Amino acid sequence: MVGVTMRFATPDDVPVILSLIKELAQYEQLAGEVVATEAALERTLFGPKSYAEVLLAEEGGECCGFCLFFHNYSTFLAKPGLYIEDVFVRSSHRGKGIGKAFFSEMSRIAQERDCGRIEWWVLDWNKPAIDFYGTLGAKPMDEWTVYRLTEEQFKRYV
Repeated sequence: MVGVTMRFATPDDVPVILSLIKELAQYEQLAGEVVATEAALERTLFGPKSYAEVLLAEEGGECCGFCLFFHNYSTFLAKPGLYIEDVFVRSSHRGKGIGKAFFSEMSRIAQERDCGRIEWWVLDWNKPAIDFYGTLGAKPMDEWTVYRLTEEQFKRYV
């Protein structure tokens, strides 16, 4: 990982964050799902109420990946946790230890903030990611099923 640095994103990074989100969506075969805009990212990441944080990995002045995360909470632990919404390393930078560096930094942040755990989802077909997470000692939560209400659906209950 010589020459790779990690830093928290700033409002000036919004264009590259959106670019990385679109690259991730392309990789995950979900490009048509991206409706995020620079304005929405600036408002939700750097506005008066920020909802998530972003770590950027850089090598030689080039952004080579990102990790977007936010706090969740465990009632059983009575502690905050960190939820990784997305972690992505550009294909040209894979195999250099950047993914492991993201998880190392997230672990440091979790300890610093007295978090009880770090969680994330992975697509079932993404074997390279699943294999990588296994090398970290991460365990799948097979006994849980993820449910989702979209904005269109939850508006019906208001």
